[in-house]
Amino acid sequence: THNNTTLTCLTSGLSSALWGRSTTPPAITTLSVPSACIFCSSSGAGGWSPMVTDQEPWLQVDLREQMEVTAVATQGRYDSWDWVSSYLLLYSDTGRAWKQYRHEDGVGRFVGNGNSESVVQNKLSHPVRTRFLRFVPLDWNPSGWMGLRVEVYGCSYKSYVADFDGRSSLLYRFNQKSMSTVKDVISLRFKSHQAEGVLLHGEGQRGDYITLELHRGRLDLYLNLDDSRARFSSHRVPVTVGSLLDDQHWHSVHIERFNKQVNLTVDSYTQRFQTKGEGHSLEVDYELSFGGIPLPGKPGTFLRKNFNGCMENLYYNGINVIDLAKRRKPQIHSGNVTFSCSQPQLVACTFVSSSSSFLSLPSASPAVGGFSVRFQFRTWNPEGLLLSVQLNPDPQQLRLQISNSWLRLTLHTRRAECASVSDGLWHSVSLDARNLQITLTVDNEPSSTIELWEQVQSRGSFYFGGCAATAPDCQGFAPAFQGCMRLIFINSQLMNLSHVQQGLLGNYNELQFDTCNIKDRCLPNLCEHGARCSQMWSSFSCDCSGTGYAGATCHNSIYESSCEAYKLSGSSSGFYFIDPDGSGPLGPTQVYCNMTEKKVWTVLSHNSTAPVTVQTSSLQKPHVMIFNYSASAKQLRAIVSGSEQCQQEVVYNCRKSRLFNTKDGSPLSWWLDREGEKRSYWGGFLPGVQQCSCSLEENCIDMNYFCNCDADTDTWANDTGVLSYKDHLPVSQIVIGDTDRMGSQAVYHIGPLRCYGDRSIWNAASFYQESSYLYFPTLQAELASDISFYFKTSAPSGVFLENQGLKDFIRVELSSPSVVTFSFDVGNGPAVLSVKSHVPLNDRQWHYVRAERNAKEASVQVDQLPLRFLEAPADGHLRLRLSSQLFVGGTASQQRGFLGCIRSLTVNGVSFDLEERAKMTPGVSAGCPGYCTGSSSLCHNRGRCVEKSNGYICDCSQSAYGGTTCNQEVSVSFDRESSVTYTFQEPFSVMQNRSSQASTSSTDSRAREDVALSFVTSQRPAMLLTVSTFSQQYIAVILATNGTYRNHTWKCCSCASVFFVNANFKNMNMLLVGKEGELNNILDIHRKYTLSSDAELILIRSLTLGKVTRMENFDEEVIQGASKGFIGCLSSVQFNHVAPLKVALTNRGSSLVTVRGPLVQSNCGALAESHTLQVPAVCHLSFSPFGSVLMLFPYLSITRPSSSVVTAVVFITVCALAVVIRLVYQQRRAQRSSGSIKEEHRHSMYTDYRTELHLHNPVRDSVKEYYI
Repeated sequence: THNNTTLTCLTSGLSSALWGRSTTPPAITTLSVPSACIFCSSSGAGGWSPMVTDQEPWLQVDLREQMEVTAVATQGRYDSWDWVSSYLLLYSDTGRAWKQYRHEDGVGRFVGNGNSESVVQNKLSHPVRTRFLRFVPLDWNPSGWMGLRVEVYGCSYKSYVADFDGRSSLLYRFNQKSMSTVKDVISLRFKSHQAEGVLLHGEGQRGDYITLELHRGRLDLYLNLDDSRARFSSHRVPVTVGSLLDDQHWHSVHIERFNKQVNLTVDSYTQRFQTKGEGHSLEVDYELSFGGIPLPGKPGTFLRKNFNGCMENLYYNGINVIDLAKRRKPQIHSGNVTFSCSQPQLVACTFVSSSSSFLSLPSASPAVGGFSVRFQFRTWNPEGLLLSVQLNPDPQQLRLQISNSWLRLTLHTRRAECASVSDGLWHSVSLDARNLQITLTVDNEPSSTIELWEQVQSRGSFYFGGCAATAPDCQGFAPAFQGCMRLIFINSQLMNLSHVQQGLLGNYNELQFDTCNIKDRCLPNLCEHGARCSQMWSSFSCDCSGTGYAGATCHNSIYESSCEAYKLSGSSSGFYFIDPDGSGPLGPTQVYCNMTEKKVWTVLSHNSTAPVTVQTSSLQKPHVMIFNYSASAKQLRAIVSGSEQCQQEVVYNCRKSRLFNTKDGSPLSWWLDREGEKRSYWGGFLPGVQQCSCSLEENCIDMNYFCNCDADTDTWANDTGVLSYKDHLPVSQIVIGDTDRMGSQAVYHIGPLRCYGDRSIWNAASFYQESSYLYFPTLQAELASDISFYFKTSAPSGVFLENQGLKDFIRVELSSPSVVTFSFDVGNGPAVLSVKSHVPLNDRQWHYVRAERNAKEASVQVDQLPLRFLEAPADGHLRLRLSSQLFVGGTASQQRGFLGCIRSLTVNGVSFDLEERAKMTPGVSAGCPGYCTGSSSLCHNRGRCVEKSNGYICDCSQSAYGGTTCNQEVSVSFDRESSVTYTFQEPFSVMQNRSSQASTSSTDSRAREDVALSFVTSQRPAMLLTVSTFSQQYIAVILATNGTYRNHTWKCCSCASVFFVNANFKNMNMLLVGKEGELNNILDIHRKYTLSSDAELILIRSLTLGKVTRMENFDEEVIQGASKGFIGCLSSVQFNHVAPLKVALTNRGSSLVTVRGPLVQSNCGALAESHTLQVPAVCHLSFSPFGSVLMLFPYLSITRPSSSVVTAVVFITVCALAVVIRLVYQQRRAQRSSGSIKEEHRHSMYTDYRTELHLHNPVRDSVKEYYI
């Protein structure tokens, strides 16, 4: 039996008594608390302690009336070994329906005592107004038993309550016909067990309206201020806040509006927004209604369900509406409203475990001719067993379960399905076995039935939520239900769950009674950058599709931060997406990276690229051109500030069109900088000097003027200058004001914004004293943080960075010569992640470190070593609360400091200026000595610069190229029987490799695969490259047979995606050909194109160049190409950080490489480059779970006098190959719509080891064919 002792407290604060069975008689003790806040005071020895035989005991406090509770305190039992070390706190208005208190970050566990005498106080982050409190012990002294003395802190408060029955409302009538307000403040508290209902409504003849509505358990606010579009629109879009608000507990609402700015707060969540429309005031006619819309036929109103529940302390602009109604004031009309809260309390139970929770109940009474079951439930989970029962005659079993979010009723092979139910809302289920059929009804929707041959009756107990281990024929069908149930009827009799809890009825396991402990893990949405959050009972996941970000919470940008970073990764000139603030809020933007010069230029174009001719403009009516760039203003600012230098050319051709007035020198034409400030200098000079470039160069056509155009001649003149003051760039607008005279004319051209250099990549500091450090402001990294940097050192250990709070901290350090450790504490205890290198890291070479922590997991990576992951606890603390300064290169204690160099330190996309801070810090110097420190590219094509005592060498082991600087192509001649197979040492999942402590729920983590190769061949078809996996997936690169793409139709199949590239001598074009062969689109080959699917490349087994001998599960087109092999030259083949062709030549005896047929090293790659025009073709692709094929398709045959050779150089770069393979994938495959090609620009990293993902719309999963 249970020993649920109730503690009755007197509000006078005099004494309280403990009743019930315990190991000691009731006693009284005293805690020291402020007398003004004492609710319960006890003095003396003893305390509460349940019997050892009590199951799931708790201690309940009755405050006699509603109080505002702000804190609780606990002690152990007096002079004993009995105390509670952690507990849950529940609260209730009535003592029947309970809700678990959760802290600000969602944690429900309270820290208790470590002995029997000390007092531990826990302040509530948000006060609760309640009458009953329940303390539920979780952990206690393992050498003793549970023991509690408790104290409750808080204050009384006055409450005005109104009860609405679903047909009632309160009308607050104005003293005038209409009320127009520019400021409104509305506040109230409500509770309801229904998910629908209007709380507030008002409208005016002008079309203004305000409606506050409970809809699907969330709160919607509709607000219109003189917006005609919203007035006549049939689809009004609300602002939505909150979730699960139909839980029978009080929720607070606060609305503040000033003009068009609105703050909507529900409990502790606030949504800030601005209303649309032209108006700044809210005009409401006659009245405001609370609790419903009394006249749904009024113009502009929309029919909604009235509110059914209680409201408390309802204020409208300082007016206590409920108080006026209670005092029967004439401006208030109350219809069927009572002034006490008498809502029914619907007692629920929570099924906690997905593996072992169940509730078994006997049949209420033998039903003649069948049986019936009714109940309500709510859950987030897409799978779970709701009900199972054995049937007579013959052993039969009826199962009601959630499958793929749908409700499914199964009897042997017969089944019936109903609506989707995994949305967190309450759903009513009725199951009735009568008249030779079983009828299933959900939420009063149309019923589904299973026809019977004979009448059935229930046999034995009804199992809800799961099955007992001893239950016959009940195991293995579905996971147990995780969620809440209430109002369980069997044969029309309500089951008393209190009797179940007391052991008087049925049986149960892993249940929580009197509470529905459901939690919305997507509120607040912890998915970043606009990603979509989805959830199950104990976890949430983020869909990063289309965001440009990856990771568990979509925190990491999949793009580089600059063109300089692309260059360092071995990329060539082209269009790219860059993300200037990395994981910050700005997002990616498209730029052109010009890498043909010594400097790497980032080029951002605008909307006016052609020269513009201007006539008839004057200062009164000037010509104005606004420049819109391919990036936002914030992105432009970030790109400019992060670059070493920026410039923008301004060309002004004039004929009788002056730039400055000759009399007073005031400008006749000017331009606006990025902040909209007026500027009148025209290049070559610092701001404020109204001159042109010719004045600086002393070559103006008339030296009496500072600009050529100011000479005001009838002939054409030119003032061209380069603007290079970074703080003013780019040009946002130009104004021309002197072309209104006879013969006046001007032609101007504003060039694109051009920047070079990345200030952060080589921004470094050298630490040469162990006690020295750099300090920066406190990290702003409560919910998510990523830290990346490079280091080199000869010291065996040292702290890279550290930031501390009162208890929380975050630290990255070199803990031993070969181990980097990432440690932190957010309130769940210290978490430690370490990466151990097989070679020492204190080798005076640059090493890369990246550490990340978010709400789902933490990770750390060093160089190309496997990523180490640690999953965050499901209900643990989330917020990292730091207060001290950030220390770089040391700690606040000046111990374990780092000796060496740190560069390119970035935290959450913000680059730290180490050099500037080092200039003013003793023991630290700006920059870092050595050859491999500057921005000059000493090693090419992913080669790594290695410091030596008297110089440097290039490590080309991770590059497909050779030579002293990794710029010599490694080429091999193949014949038809030649092949090179590279077998990976283990199932290749480097990007997802996790430690023994790794997260097991991150199956949605995506990886990227980088592939690059060059080839020369005269053969068609030809097999270039094949990658196969242990899971029978593959990707193949094939040269197709002919170029008649318009008349060639490829049949669809279910096992592959087929891609083709068409090439001709002058250029390369990509073409997407649909199912019937029609031409859909022509794309530019210089860009990257993404073909997305819904699959993931899992456990890579091998990579083969040339002929393939093992062709199981291959598609017909692949088999045809594989059998032909490859005749020609392959060069510079790279797959991620593996160069298989190079390994085959330099490690002939390696067990990783298998060579078949003749294989001859050649310089054919260099020869092809000197004799042919090579144009890189770049594609992104994702593939089906069974395979993908990239087929290279020559569009025109290229003939030379000596031979007929088709030459194409294809760099298949950064192939994003990762998507979740679901168990139900094959069922969905045929239903998916055709895929889409999205244009992107290729992405790679400083190194190839970053785990990243780019999800796109699913590609058609049956037959997927693309001619590119």
